[in-house]
Amino acid sequence: MTILDEIEEKYIEINGVKLHIVIIGAGEPIVLLHGFPEFWYCWKDVIPGLKDKYQLIIPDMRGYNLSDKPDGVENYSLQILVDDIKGLSEKLNLGKFYLAGHDWGGVVAWGFAEKYPDLLKKLIILNAPHLLIFNNLLMKQKDKNQVKASGYIFRFLQPDGEKILFEKNFQALKFAVFGMAVNKKAFSDFDKEKYVEAWSQPGAITAGVNYYRASAANPSVADDWNGMINVPTLVIHGMKDMALTPKILEGLEDYVSDLKIVRIENASHWVLVDAPEKVISNILEFIS
Repeated sequence: MTILDEIEEKYIEINGVKLHIVIIGAGEPIVLLHGFPEFWYCWKDVIPGLKDKYQLIIPDMRGYNLSDKPDGVENYSLQILVDDIKGLSEKLNLGKFYLAGHDWGGVVAWGFAEKYPDLLKKLIILNAPHLLIFNNLLMKQKDKNQVKASGYIFRFLQPDGEKILFEKNFQALKFAVFGMAVNKKAFSDFDKEKYVEAWSQPGAITAGVNYYRASAANPSVADDWNGMINVPTLVIHGMKDMALTPKILEGLEDYVSDLKIVRIENASHWVLVDAPEKVISNILEFIS
């Protein structure tokens, strides 16, 4: 039996879009947010270690997999993405909950914790940059290592910048996810098929790239956020991340009042599949 046999799936109307939600487990709620180019299934190796003690609510975020994919960059602003999660928590009557996010899901989780701290018990960030620190590294300091690591973002921002992602049956995406994981056995053939299926949903790739266009192409987006996080926060960072240098961890204590950082040395950006046991144990220790 796989997790696919245990999950409950729902479609919930939020902010004018229908989101596909996966629910599994019982107990206090944890909302898990995926990144790019993932979907709810990226948590596959973490779910078994959490579901017996917690109820896991895992959306396909807007634009991804089975959720609605509205046209237009303006529909993917950080505030809208944050409010999707607020709407989800209200529709499911979650009250106060734990929130975890990887990659873009982590960016949204940072934003949620700033705007709606009273709704959170604790925050967990996995290989995702704090918006203001990242913006400063790229736009102000022009840190050469992070600028180089973020080269793919600048390519996305070009007209039709997402076209390369479709070529040769998603070859670039396959390399970025399956090829760059440290754990070469992280993705079974079945897993890879699930990812290709998600990427093949009409409009999904463009919608995912629109997350970058709505924020990275607009440096002034940082002006709408003060970055202050007043929720106990655990940051887990795979240190072999090719897209996010360890520099993104520097200065976090200036923004986060209650912070714990866990560095996982032999894990890539895809820390959820490279070191799931360490992710699980650190999350359980942090929230129990």
